[in-house]
Amino acid sequence: MSNGKSGDFFVIKALQDGVNVIGLTRGTDTRFHHSEKLDTGEVMIAQFTEHTSAVKVRGKAMIQTSHGEMYTDEAE
Repeated sequence: MSNGKSGDFFVIKALQDGVNVIGLTRGTDTRFHHSEKLDTGEVMIAQFTEHTSAVKVRGKAMIQTSHGEMYTDEAE
């Protein structure tokens, strides 16, 4: 039985107001399917699914995955 979840969790912490987190779809055409706006200190915990294959982060943020921790270039 499939529960619709297929992947790793990741954490995005906003280091400034107005950080955009955009989910991109799977398939032959990559499209935006969801977006969130985070303010300083807000944390979003997300998971890759059968619908989400990539995430775009715009703004100053820290991103944690099972592969490590990274910052957007704006955060350096």
